Amino acid sequence: MTHGKTISRRVLLKGLGATVALPWLESVPLLAAETPAKTKAAQRFACLFIGDGISPPHWWSKGKGAEMELGSSLEPLSPFKEKLNVINGLFNKEGDGGHAKCTGNILSGANLHRGRTIKGGVSMDQLLAKHYEEETAQPSLVLGCEQPVSGFHESQYSMVYASHISWRNPDSPVPIELYPSLAFDSLFGGKAGKLQGSILDDVLQQANDLNGKVSGSDKLKLDEYLSSVRETEQRVQKLNRAAKEDAPVVPAGQRPPVGQPKDFREYTKLMCDMIALAFQTDRSRIATLLMSRDLSGQVYPFLGVRDDHHSYSHSNTGKEYQAIVKCHVEQYAYLIGRLSKMQEGDRTVLDNSCIMFVSEHWNAHNGQQVPLVLAGGLGGTLETGRSLDYLKAGNDKRKLCGLYLSLMDRMGLKLPEFGDAKERLAGI
Repeated sequence: MTHGKTISRRVLLKGLGATVALPWLESVPLLAAETPAKTKAAQRFACLFIGDGISPPHWWSKGKGAEMELGSSLEPLSPFKEKLNVINGLFNKEGDGGHAKCTGNILSGANLHRGRTIKGGVSMDQLLAKHYEEETAQPSLVLGCEQPVSGFHESQYSMVYASHISWRNPDSPVPIELYPSLAFDSLFGGKAGKLQGSILDDVLQQANDLNGKVSGSDKLKLDEYLSSVRETEQRVQKLNRAAKEDAPVVPAGQRPPVGQPKDFREYTKLMCDMIALAFQTDRSRIATLLMSRDLSGQVYPFLGVRDDHHSYSHSNTGKEYQAIVKCHVEQYAYLIGRLSKMQEGDRTVLDNSCIMFVSEHWNAHNGQQVPLVLAGGLGGTLETGRSLDYLKAGNDKRKLCGLYLSLMDRMGLKLPEFGDAKERLAGI
């Protein structure tokens, strides 16, 4: 049963100094004047990055829609075939080469400078963050699961490039947030991470009051949303408690150290939870997650492999590296799955988003093509369920930055050129 005028909109609840946007509800009374432009569902973009390339023999797709066939590395994406664009053959001209040079421009296509002077280009995620900065509480989430490194690669490119994909300006990457707790705090306010309180404590009564004013389907959606936030918050708090118990005594007034999960799978899932909550609550519409950097030192004991990520990448046709790549794709599938279950009007949050999985190399030291997958339809503006191959189109017709121009167009940011591209990628 609904009361008053029926509209599709978000509801804002306030608590602990944070404004929390609830999911898209269809039967909420008109609580405040709202222009028609505001009723359009938000579009979002996220990029998940794996360093050191993929396993080429196992990275392929054929066909379209529900009948699409996927190589074993992409098998975790099988439930979402109709929501995918598997794009092969794209070319990042300034990223074709060895290590360090390729990662820092994966989202900009900029020509990176060697030596002590850091200079690249503004990444497309940060251009979109600027585009949306007046509409969201936080312009973007820039997350990572591997510590950045300093120094220089033997190629004389700074390792700063190898450790960052998101760049606010040409000489300054955006600092990566490595701690899930602090990412949660940034979304819901500084008080949220304190163990003695919950971000939901101050808004729960408001939400309960709202429950009596919405339809049955919206009540279920509201309950599911509150449970999702509470579950994620409890996981973060549990991690913080474990870190606090192991931490030395700190001076009064300083927050004790927060933890990072030791298991890569738990770590990345927690970071994906942050992206999902940011998108569901419209606290932010742009996110990047560097799961593993270039020249990655990540280890994966749960896969039964003994060496580090980068070492295995040099034999990336082997079963060990195939397992590492597939593990990363599984984390991507986890985020897609979460967003696909978040209803937003007659679509889902995934339908209104574009979630990209990308690496800087096709295989070790080879940037002749960029492995890339997109999930989601950007609010109906992006056709999905396709296998696209540009490898034989010619370098001028397969530019990675041409894809970025096409995606930014659909999100309302129209640029005359970006990186090395002045034309949009055909067929997108």
